[in-house]
Amino acid sequence: MVNDILFEVPTPLSFRVRVTHRYWEVIITIKHPVMYGREGDVQSVLQNPDEIRRSRSDPAVLLFYRAESPRGWLCAVVRRLNTDGFLITTYPTDAIKVGEHLWSK
Repeated sequence: MVNDILFEVPTPLSFRVRVTHRYWEVIITIKHPVMYGREGDVQSVLQNPDEIRRSRSDPAVLLFYRAESPRGWLCAVVRRLNTDGFLITTYPTDAIKVGEHLWSK
């Protein structure tokens, strides 16, 4: 089978996050079409976020945030399993969600 990885990048928390071409299509066609063409921005927020928080509802889920404007953020939501991370979704937002603060610039 052909390698279906669209990208895999390191994070400041010493684990890597990846997403497949197939799953990226789900994100940009079903979940958040506004993210079409923003693969580079998502890689950037994962590699160089302004802040990382843990989800209040699932301790294995982390939210990576990077400011895009004075009142706007790009959020990448990742499930971490040991040294592997998988992109769940990504979207623009106007607020950082409440959750345990793990990392800041």
